[in-house]
Amino acid sequence: MKGILQQIINANKQREVGEAAAIQTELNNPATSDSRRSFLKKTALGGIALGGFMSMSIEDTLAHTTSKINRASNPADLKITDMRYVRINRGWPVIRIDTNQGIYGLGEVRDGADEKYALFLKSRIMGQNPCNVEQLFKSIKQFGMHGRQAGGVCGVEDALWDLTGKAYGVPCWQLLGGRYRDKVRLYADTPEDKDISVFKEKVRRRMVDQGYTWLKMDLGLQMVSNTSGTTVNTKFWGNAQGQYDMASYMGYGNTAHQFTQIQITDKGLNEMAKYVDGIRSVVGYEVPLSADHFGHFDLNNSIRLGRAVEKYRLASLEDMIPWQSMAQWKKITDALETPTITGEDIYLKEEFKKLVDMRAVDIVHPDLASSGGLLETKKIGDYAEEGGVAMMMHQAGSPVNFMANVHCAAATQNFLALEHHSVDTPWWEGLVKTTDGRPLITKGFANVPLTAPGLGIELNEEVVKQHLDPRDQSYFRATPEWNEKRSHDRLWS
Repeated sequence: MKGILQQIINANKQREVGEAAAIQTELNNPATSDSRRSFLKKTALGGIALGGFMSMSIEDTLAHTTSKINRASNPADLKITDMRYVRINRGWPVIRIDTNQGIYGLGEVRDGADEKYALFLKSRIMGQNPCNVEQLFKSIKQFGMHGRQAGGVCGVEDALWDLTGKAYGVPCWQLLGGRYRDKVRLYADTPEDKDISVFKEKVRRRMVDQGYTWLKMDLGLQMVSNTSGTTVNTKFWGNAQGQYDMASYMGYGNTAHQFTQIQITDKGLNEMAKYVDGIRSVVGYEVPLSADHFGHFDLNNSIRLGRAVEKYRLASLEDMIPWQSMAQWKKITDALETPTITGEDIYLKEEFKKLVDMRAVDIVHPDLASSGGLLETKKIGDYAEEGGVAMMMHQAGSPVNFMANVHCAAATQNFLALEHHSVDTPWWEGLVKTTDGRPLITKGFANVPLTAPGLGIELNEEVVKQHLDPRDQSYFRATPEWNEKRSHDRLWS
């Protein structure tokens, strides 16, 4: 053993000579930037070069070569130098925060949002130490809002945690206080097909081949609104098909549920119940089955629908009315035995605290890309736990956002399941490479990186470039236009 270590020491002595010469050459180059020059000087003085074992004992060499600390990083001197982005073709803007030491962090603006929500914040964090995550979050959180408008703040927060984990050589879950689990349970959409035999085979594949132990289905007006006698007042709203068509301010997609005066008839409720019965007959009762995308109708019809499917023991009824209507949510929750759930569009813990204190829902459902990022979502989960409320997590992004959720879920005790919205997208997992070599997902569970620092992933550049948004084919281009801060941000006088 000592002979092998002596060989390592001798080899490193030779490397040190070459590296010292290379560093000196770069220092003498007038094109070398001041920040790079400063880093190289500190590297030379600190003995960070790979060959810097010359004066070490065998014991020190052993400790150095087996340590997981990134000795090329000096966290106290880290500074943010840039923010860049790439937009993946599913509405997934991924950002990269660069530093003066070559370490970078990846984050993601929420699906369906705009990378400009994050780029706007660049001037607020340039030159700052990225490891001061909570301080930086407090300085930028005023620029977030509920829904997609929170995406910029949350994406930046994710990238800061990834960067900090890499700087200190630990996974993000460790920075949140440790983990409760080594794998994270996922829930996935039920596949759809009108042919019952094809549908059964798709469900079998989802549960047996892919290994998912929790499923979710859509159970909304779109299923019955084209059938005569099932609804009231849907034709006025274009048969209530445009739930996500928000181009018109006064259209169905932008009208809150309580203000449409759409109702479901007994015939409509029976048709919806038949649909649930058909899925339950295939899925069985061992697997939790949640429901979502009901459409825009009021609390009375929410209660009627909830009661119509109560015997099928659904795991949750999600977003039946807007989350802001907390008193109405409480009425629905009190009226039903099926668990209620909302929260994917709520920004920061304050509104979640109201839901928990009122017992307005049975389960909180933050989307980490809207709720405030890793630490804020962890705080939301902890507060809900103290109030006896469980937490599921909504997620419909790329593997970057997915892994941020995995770390938060691993660190939160009252967590139930995390959404995976791209199960049937064949290239989704290939967008990244895990730094510990394990797959992202094994049989319906996400693998928590046990030792890999930060989020535990890097982008697979070749695959990402194959799936760029056709409206923006750039790949982490420089963004100097966002460098300058032009206003002061204080909210008080």
